[in-house]
Amino acid sequence: MMFSTRSEYGVRVMIQLAGRQGSGPVPLTGIAEAESLPLAYLEQLVSRLRKAGLVSSTRGAHGGYELARDPADITMAEVVHALEGSLIPMQCFDELGGSRVLCNHADDGFENCATKLLWTRVQGGITRALEQTTLAELAAFAEHGPPAPRPTPARRRSGAPRTRQLQPTGKR
Repeated sequence: MMFSTRSEYGVRVMIQLAGRQGSGPVPLTGIAEAESLPLAYLEQLVSRLRKAGLVSSTRGAHGGYELARDPADITMAEVVHALEGSLIPMQCFDELGGSRVLCNHADDGFENCATKLLWTRVQGGITRALEQTTLAELAAFAEHGPPAPRPTPARRRSGAPRTRQLQPTGKR
């Protein structure tokens, strides 16, 4: 499943706003320059994000955009839904609401469409990933990089023979 540039650019805008949180409204021109994105397109995207209640805007000389909520309370599912609308995996699906989908082949007598299981699982996996990823996580990743891997204790294989270090005996 491919997401459009609306999602890619919109998520990048949201990460920029999260990284600048607490410094007041951020002009969209600054985000466009920082991300090398077209300003006119970003204006369309932030309009959708504002309508969804994810960002707020301030007019005037010191105006701009800022997050409407804490980044830890904003999921990527909300952001992508605001930008893309429905997250159905195939054109033959209709959204019922939530994460449920209906295969519209049922009207054609394909009520047991074999691919429905696959695409329902794909849609569920994508939805779960988006719901479980917060803006705060992405902003932290953007600032600090990936989290350090946790050290794992070295384990000896049960079937491997033990080795003994030989002690010098002094004899040759």
